[in-house]
Amino acid sequence: MLWSDPENRPPKELRDAQAMLRRAGLVLALAMLVAMLVIGTR
Repeated sequence: MLWSDPENRPPKELRDAQAMLRRAGLVLALAMLVAMLVIGTR
């Protein structure tokens, strides 16, 4: 972006997509942790 651009925020769709990806990554990390615990206890 140019220094003269008035807005420095990404569009709403991009922010929503980033938030969704962040949540999906968190869920995936938790699922992997649970899977590792289940595999480790067998």
